[in-house]
Amino acid sequence: MNHRAAPVTDPSCWLPFTANRDFLSKPRLLSHAKGMYYQTPDGRPILDGTAGLWCVNAGHCRTEIVEAISRQAGEMDFAPTFQMGHPLVFQLAQRLTQKMPASLNHVFFTNSGSESADTALKIARAYHYGRGEQQRSLFVGREKAYHGVGFGGLSVGGLPRNKAAFGPLLQNELLPHTLDQEHHRFTRGIPAWGEDPAEALNQIVQKHGAERIAAVIVEPVAGSAGVIVPPKNYLQQLRKACDQNGLLLIFDEVITGFGRLGTPFAANFFDVTPDILTTAKGLTNAAVPMGAVFVSDSIYQSFMNNAEAGIEFFHGYTYSGHPLACAAALATLDLHEKEGLLTRGSELAPYFEDALHSLKELPLVTDIRNVGMMGAIELQSQPEHIGARGMAALQKAFDSGLLIRTTGDIIALSPPLIISKEEINMTVKIIRETILSLS
Repeated sequence: MNHRAAPVTDPSCWLPFTANRDFLSKPRLLSHAKGMYYQTPDGRPILDGTAGLWCVNAGHCRTEIVEAISRQAGEMDFAPTFQMGHPLVFQLAQRLTQKMPASLNHVFFTNSGSESADTALKIARAYHYGRGEQQRSLFVGREKAYHGVGFGGLSVGGLPRNKAAFGPLLQNELLPHTLDQEHHRFTRGIPAWGEDPAEALNQIVQKHGAERIAAVIVEPVAGSAGVIVPPKNYLQQLRKACDQNGLLLIFDEVITGFGRLGTPFAANFFDVTPDILTTAKGLTNAAVPMGAVFVSDSIYQSFMNNAEAGIEFFHGYTYSGHPLACAAALATLDLHEKEGLLTRGSELAPYFEDALHSLKELPLVTDIRNVGMMGAIELQSQPEHIGARGMAALQKAFDSGLLIRTTGDIIALSPPLIISKEEINMTVKIIRETILSLS
């Protein structure tokens, strides 16, 4: 059967986070990928400005990863991880924890960022439960946050449209977001000043009592809402406020992990260590789905010391630590080390920043934000048609040979970390022409 000949406008395939009716009228299809480029079925190259979906950090179809997956598939395709193990999962855990901030020495494997978020929340609740503090069930998230699509992640997320049809959700409170366009419009890198998060967190503590709160969860840099960069010292202040109130701090590093900011993790970039850190995406270069949740020594030891004999944590997934995913992740780590990809972003970031901010004077551009190898160009919305210009930009850029991501009327960029300066120039050139074509 020729799978490529299958109908491309068949509504039997329900695409996620997609305007399916519009898509079916003009499909945007990708059939091949290599290095910095996708290719359409008719052979047209598409420069990848988004690392797929924030995840293909080492570029597409890297031979080392492909061969590692193939070898593993021929050796052992699956191994159960309930009451069983296989060597690769322990080897990977050891390699990963060596790259973590000090004290995050234990890893629980999942299959996606959504599962990582839900797992982190369950770990936080179970940690308190095992210590006799069952009343700690409330979570604190943040406005404009995205923590995946599980019911836990939705609950602590701060994007109202993602949640509207699925309530009631877990009880939670939200900290204010950090997008201060009155003071920070067109800021390069980290804004110099912002509201102290401790004040808002203390109000939540006063409302509910610290003894009822399990954890605070934030993205160090909010990605899906349009690259919202925290102000200077924000995360340090949040860490201090959590410590003062006895709350766990969770970093969602599904996007910022594995070199996106020019350091291995955002925890390194901001010099703040959370109690729990979630990852996915860049972990396997997106070649095989995989996620991972890292926890501190004190949390892990609490489970080991306080649980009754037998299973310490009644949670897991059939595909946790899947052999093919482990093989892909280990090959990805080898590439990171061989090519210096976990820090290459720090070398490229100044050039990337200058290129993005060269678009500042264009009509319709209302803000530009960036940190590391993440950037956003915000466009003026059409009255009564929020998101229309963003979708028009997505289509125009695709037609011109560039893959961008749009959220509302924000163009988001997160290119593979192998991108060259020439490809950065090409990216910005196409975006410039795209914006000038919008009405």
